Amino acid sequence: MATAGRLRLEGKIALITGAGSGIGQASAVLFASEGARVACVDLIAEGGEQTVAMIRDEGGEAISIQADVRQAADAQRMVDSTLAHFGGLDVLFNNAGTGVFGRVHELDESDWDLVLDTNLKSVYLGSKAAIPQFLKQGHGNIVNTASTFALIAYPNYPAYCASKGGVLMLTKQMALDYGPEIRVNCICPGATETPRLRRSVAQSPDPVERERRLVESNRALRRWAQPREIAHAALFLASDDASFVTGHALYVDGGQTLGPA
Repeated sequence: MATAGRLRLEGKIALITGAGSGIGQASAVLFASEGARVACVDLIAEGGEQTVAMIRDEGGEAISIQADVRQAADAQRMVDSTLAHFGGLDVLFNNAGTGVFGRVHELDESDWDLVLDTNLKSVYLGSKAAIPQFLKQGHGNIVNTASTFALIAYPNYPAYCASKGGVLMLTKQMALDYGPEIRVNCICPGATETPRLRRSVAQSPDPVERERRLVESNRALRRWAQPREIAHAALFLASDDASFVTGHALYVDGGQTLGPA
């Protein structure tokens, strides 16, 4: 396929969750442009299919898998389907995520479970399904999407902060357990202009003020990230350029974690 990239994933097979929009979609398209064959997993089938169409339009190879990453059977099925179609798996990018606002005493238990299951349990389930194949073949690579909110607190966002803190520590723990065969890393994006964030801003009591605060939260660069910028960080960790990097949290945050504004 025609590409301006360096084919850093040439010959690799990647499975990306949450691939129907935002960072997941940008990563799937970028990974394909770098030579990977990509399994695009999303809860919403149309989103995954749209991403596959984007990849195929550029001459890449991809499949769409509708799955609920919170369910063990679906996590196993997405890995099995990838193996059946492509004959292997090299990179698992656990990217699917969600968030619900509300202080602890105001947050419904169902919302807590939704966020923890989508953001953290899915990393456990996806990794549990893929790791036996990685161990069997003697190599594998897991990239997880954490957040700057794994490192710093954000008002009225307890489930999200807790889940992303868990992703960061699970990343480090798995890197310790599964090296040297498997590398495990995570990215920690700052405020990124995804459809989910745009919806969150639009639904806030004061969208203009909410957007201003989010932009300024990226303290040094003073703008939102674009999904493709975050995708490039995931690409680095997924590629052999990061061959001696494991257990690492890569901040891609426009300076959000530098300190007080």
